[in-house]
Amino acid sequence: MISNPLRIPVGNCTVSDQDLRDLEAKIEAAKARSAPAKPHQEEHYSQAQLAWRMVIELVAGLGIGFGIGYGLDVLFGTLPIFMVLFVMLGLAAGVKTMLRSAQEIQSKKMAQEASRNAPLGDDKNEGA
Repeated sequence: MISNPLRIPVGNCTVSDQDLRDLEAKIEAAKARSAPAKPHQEEHYSQAQLAWRMVIELVAGLGIGFGIGYGLDVLFGTLPIFMVLFVMLGLAAGVKTMLRSAQEIQSKKMAQEASRNAPLGDDKNEGA
């Protein structure tokens, strides 16, 4: 029957245990490369969270500007000039914060894409 326990007869040829392990490792590596990093549903929720974060940053800027402007108007007894001025400043601050958040998110996504698409070989700087 089988004279060498490390070799398995398959049809007209024989396959060793090492060959099978190598094949299984290659199959697992291929599955890992083709499998999505995160399920679509998790990414959907993270995108919604990021959108809400930006909305809250904008509304917070407007609210703080309104509060400061209204407080100054009440304190000085003026027309709503300070309120209008600080609402505009709050809007500008909120938009600036939103843009900073969007840039942070974009840089994280680009870093993830770069790491995902990086070659799996050695990263040796030959000649540099």
